[in-house]
Amino acid sequence: MTTDFTWMIGGPQGSGIESGANIFSHICAEAGYQIFGKREFYSNIKGEHSYFAVRVADRPIHSNTKGVDLLTSFDAETIFRHYDEVHKDGGIIYDSDIERIDTDSVHTLDHKFKGRLHERLDRQGAEHTIKGVLMCAQKEGVQLHPISFKEVLAELAEKMDNPKLRGMVRLYNTIAVSLSLGLVDMPTESLLKSIGKIFEKKPKVAELNKQVAAIAHDDAVLGSMERFGHTLRGTAKEPHNILIQGYQGTALGKIACGCRFQAYYPITPASDESVYLETHEILDVIDDRPGSTAVVQTEDEICAIGMTIGGALTGARSSTCTSGPGFSLMTEALGWAGINEVPIVITDYQRSGPSTGLPTRHGQDDLLSVIYAGHGEFPRIVYASGSAEESFYDTGNCFNYAEEFQVPLIHMMDKFLASSIVTCKRFDSKRVQIRRGKLLSEEDLLPKIPDVGEEDGGGQNKNNNNSSDTPYRRFEFAEDGISPRSRLGMDNGIFWNTGDESDETGHITEDPVLRMEMMEKRMSRLELILDRIPAEEQAVSFGIHDITAITWGSATGPIIDAVEMLKEKDDINIGLIQIKLLHPFPTRRVADLLRLPEHAKDPRCASGDGICKIDGAEPVKTIIDIESNYSGQLGTLFEQNFNRGIDYYILKYTGRGMTCTEIYDALKSIAQGSMKKMENGRGREVLTYGA
Repeated sequence: MTTDFTWMIGGPQGSGIESGANIFSHICAEAGYQIFGKREFYSNIKGEHSYFAVRVADRPIHSNTKGVDLLTSFDAETIFRHYDEVHKDGGIIYDSDIERIDTDSVHTLDHKFKGRLHERLDRQGAEHTIKGVLMCAQKEGVQLHPISFKEVLAELAEKMDNPKLRGMVRLYNTIAVSLSLGLVDMPTESLLKSIGKIFEKKPKVAELNKQVAAIAHDDAVLGSMERFGHTLRGTAKEPHNILIQGYQGTALGKIACGCRFQAYYPITPASDESVYLETHEILDVIDDRPGSTAVVQTEDEICAIGMTIGGALTGARSSTCTSGPGFSLMTEALGWAGINEVPIVITDYQRSGPSTGLPTRHGQDDLLSVIYAGHGEFPRIVYASGSAEESFYDTGNCFNYAEEFQVPLIHMMDKFLASSIVTCKRFDSKRVQIRRGKLLSEEDLLPKIPDVGEEDGGGQNKNNNNSSDTPYRRFEFAEDGISPRSRLGMDNGIFWNTGDESDETGHITEDPVLRMEMMEKRMSRLELILDRIPAEEQAVSFGIHDITAITWGSATGPIIDAVEMLKEKDDINIGLIQIKLLHPFPTRRVADLLRLPEHAKDPRCASGDGICKIDGAEPVKTIIDIESNYSGQLGTLFEQNFNRGIDYYILKYTGRGMTCTEIYDALKSIAQGSMKKMENGRGREVLTYGA
């Protein structure tokens, strides 16, 4: 029998919800399970509702599901908001002291939600109290497990002869986790060991939490609860697995690939990455690659990208990370990096917009704005990772691409990835290659002594690029359009930068012919990028079938799980292509995967006989775009590059991440022909799950 169990803890923001979820996740990971946890929280600092759902399975998983098997709460709002998400064979652990609280007493319940809740309760003839919603849940087959959190703390205070402990409500999260693990038969030893590891730098805090956990996990306490139908006793552990939070993959990737400078201005959800880098500024990666990353918090995003450009001009691998509103402020300097061919990496942790939007909620809203950001035309690369594990290795590639092609690169991440806690294979730093492109050394710029055969009648060196009487030309016209790059402070490598158009040495020019040549030189890199980046790094195939989905970024994981569910439960095969290189768009690669050569606007994709077949295979019949924004921005890019449209859209823009269960339902309706189409002949399903 397989294990697939979802546990949720909720409470006021600032009450230790994340710590509780980390303890639960750590223990289950140590017990051999695969973990996918998702945190949701409001944008204010304290008080509003926060919750963390942790999915536990004995096989690889890439997303959350709809619904909860065990809800654990010590406050009223969590019960009001999530009681109807608990499966009929699931359970709710709650504080027995809150049963009489009504909805009007919970001031953080917004008016709209309260109105919807009252309608549901009125239809079921239930009062507007915790007792009322719990009775509704019980009628649906949910087990109720009341416990007095206050009494558990009182027992601890008495045992330790410390009356102050009675008021330490922050320990409620440890009580909740301990009760939950006891209910699913997790051994006490695993609980205490994990608490010790999590709080190892705070021995007094660790000891206190261990004592609380031991009391809550005690047989006498658990004995008062009804026997639960789910167990998590442990399973065979995958070797070399680690438990990480999403932003750590990108941060560690920057350290491993030689990023040595990061400037940033704090913004949710990007700040976590920079804080992590600050905490690990000096870290030996492998013997020949010591890590030391300077991290600077700036006064705003304009300064952050300016400092990043400055760092890159010194020859250091330099980056900044931000979110949508911050990226908007960076666009003028982005153009400056573009015209001066400065390789920088910007990590964009997307969230819901526009403007401030939903500061702590998820969205894939920035794709088109990032591709077209800035006035004028200049090449840039837009690249997206689909998981924390991918982001580690992708980060190394992103720096390589930026430097090899001398363009700014925007690495697309998002809140869903940043806030998720997952199990994955241990990162291998030795797989991360460093390719710096045409970065010159001091020796490259030494004046060359001409051989006899190299002198003309006047005794001049024909190879005048590095000769003593010819200045270094930063923007010289190279055969592949990429000029050798010097760095600040190098002898014989002096160069000029300006935001104006310039000649080969960097001096301002308005000559129309030279302007045209410089534009063609820069823009030619878009084709070079498509030619040189390996096809498998442009787009990834998870199988191609008559019905195939295309996606990008964090939507990939939930779709992988949904596709597996369809195959196992319904014997339905759905294909999936994850597009990683989003600009320049990999038309040829996608055309090959979808078997659509004559439908591509790139002339090199056209088949000679006009028949759309590759190796005898028929073209994909139905294409579905799945992403977390309103308009289907990837679908827009697809239609710009292909002479055929998207057949169905599965979209989500509530600010909550996609679940595999929602996608499973939508894909199944498409496969069975039951999804309705709009007047334009396309289907559109909008996903809504999540509080």
